Amino acid sequence: MDRVVTVDGQSVRYLAAGTGPAVVLLHGLGESSADWAAVLARLSRSRAVYAPTLPGFQGCDGAADVSADGHASFVGRFLDAVGLQQAVLVGHSLGGLAALLVALASSERVTALCLVGGGGLGREVSPALAMLSEPLLGEVGIAWSRTRAGAAQRAWGKAMLLFGRPWRIPAGWLAEQYRLARQPGFLDATLAALRDQVGLAGQRRVMLDRLRGLRMPVLLVWGDQDLVVPVAHAGRAAARLPHATVAVLPACGHLPHVENPAAFGRELVAFLDNAERQTGPAPADG
Repeated sequence: MDRVVTVDGQSVRYLAAGTGPAVVLLHGLGESSADWAAVLARLSRSRAVYAPTLPGFQGCDGAADVSADGHASFVGRFLDAVGLQQAVLVGHSLGGLAALLVALASSERVTALCLVGGGGLGREVSPALAMLSEPLLGEVGIAWSRTRAGAAQRAWGKAMLLFGRPWRIPAGWLAEQYRLARQPGFLDATLAALRDQVGLAGQRRVMLDRLRGLRMPVLLVWGDQDLVVPVAHAGRAAARLPHATVAVLPACGHLPHVENPAAFGRELVAFLDNAERQTGPAPADG
């Protein structure tokens, strides 16, 4: 399941499983491909599923372009590297913005699109993220979060912000967040990526006016208790999309695919099955 591919001379780690039409899962800000483990297992029963680690979040790569445009460009090069001409893109938060940018720039490569608490669909964002984008505050947070106590506090603090139900926080997710905070370069990349998209006024890049140009099926999945990106963004986006489906998962926060992967998987599989009936499946993984 764990694999490595070379993209522009750099080794990129990714998870992969299954055969069939290709689905690429893109993680969010300050996260990792491990977020998709349960969903990947469900999807791989009938599809070829890939979950790469986005540039900068592998650690020790200070030269990585962690901007939204940089991540979108990476997705295209990753598809090339693993031999995919087309794929379904599923993106969470920051990964959702990257997926959206790919779909807008290279629609012929994206057979269907799923945005999970996606970025770029409205100005509003959690005040906690907006404050971290300010000078010095983010750097102080990084210095503390690199310590053992700070890494543990960061993991629990993120959990309170991202999950709708505290008892649904997987122990493995907390352990992964602790590991990531201690990984050299990870927090710096997270802060740089945050500042690229978020400021005190909210999200810097809002793509609503360009959505009418998307002709592929689009699924918008939100948790009804998302404190990071308001669920209202899903409705606003759907009103501008020619072929949109909205799924709001109850009692979930900003990580519905982690908090309730069974419900999330059902919604995604039903959407993909319906999209394939309408347009035909994407080319199978070769």
